[in-house]
Amino acid sequence: MTNRMVFSMYCTLLALFFAACADKTDNSIETPQETDFTATLVVDDLSIPWGMTWLPDGSMLIAEKSGTLLKVTDGERAEIQNVPAVYVRGQGGLMDIELHPDYANNDWIYISYSSEDGEGPGGNTKIIRAKLEGNALTSIETLYKGAPNTTRGQHWGSRLEFDRDGYLYFTIGDRGDRDVNPQDMTRDNGKVYRIHDDGRIPADNPFVGQANAKEAIFTYGNRNPQGMAMHPGTGKIWIHEHGPRGGDEINVVAKGVNYGWPVITYGINYSGTPITDQTQMEGMEQPIHYWDPSIAPSGMAFVNSDKYPGWEGDLLVGSLAFQYLEKLDLNGESVTKREKLVENIGRVRNVRQGPDGYIYVAVEGKGIYRLDPQ
Repeated sequence: MTNRMVFSMYCTLLALFFAACADKTDNSIETPQETDFTATLVVDDLSIPWGMTWLPDGSMLIAEKSGTLLKVTDGERAEIQNVPAVYVRGQGGLMDIELHPDYANNDWIYISYSSEDGEGPGGNTKIIRAKLEGNALTSIETLYKGAPNTTRGQHWGSRLEFDRDGYLYFTIGDRGDRDVNPQDMTRDNGKVYRIHDDGRIPADNPFVGQANAKEAIFTYGNRNPQGMAMHPGTGKIWIHEHGPRGGDEINVVAKGVNYGWPVITYGINYSGTPITDQTQMEGMEQPIHYWDPSIAPSGMAFVNSDKYPGWEGDLLVGSLAFQYLEKLDLNGESVTKREKLVENIGRVRNVRQGPDGYIYVAVEGKGIYRLDPQ
């Protein structure tokens, strides 16, 4: 075989390799030529609206990262009293808020926030439930408190979501200590957790009864999940999480799975240096999708409303870095298309489908937008 033939075969194999990589990542993104909705600002003058949900009377509860919990009813806002002390540091503060699936009968509201409770300086993610009487929280109960405390300001995670069986899932990021927390089962941080609605540990959690493991842990090897939602068709819990420079991921939560951080990743350090040369390894789960470049995802919602024709079953994800809302078309658990919505709207912190079927988008420094179909 001549050198020219060898070189030709080498170029062909190299081209096939890069084509395969392009197919796998599928990072192309489209901007629609025409928008079929208008973004209407329905709650203004918000700083960092991290979490939002709705009461049965239509009032919206909004958690501001600074520690303020608001109730907005027909445009009128009231500040909720008796909110626990929040340790505001870096990315930490008052974060997600969620109603119990049977809220109409039990009145429980679930909140995640950064707390100094526990031993050591700094804080960690805390999960509580409470009831709302008038404009004040009452009957506050601690369900879980991450440990150990740390003064690091990054990667608190802190999304909340219930599944169809009434289990509460929540996330705690690796707190910037990637080489210790995500793969160490004796430590909180870098994990997804599952508990009963009253804080008890489910007997069938994957690490119950195992020595040197936190029994509330459901998955590990996570970096910083700031989006979580239940798939309306399958009932599975999905998350997305911040990667480093590149490598933001979408993962489907499965019992006892190791998602690999930081042993495997599609990202690199912010400085441009490598973290690892491994993108896959036996015993570690691959993401169903990853972003490169990173979009810095926050907030996550599936569309099952008939108000947006053609969107049913699509996934919505906010981008902090590029300041748009991303719509991802799905075929099962595969991403088939990406599309930018409301470009340059600002840093999208959260997205939810309201009980009225409309999509609501929380934007830092602005407020809450509703996507009104035209």
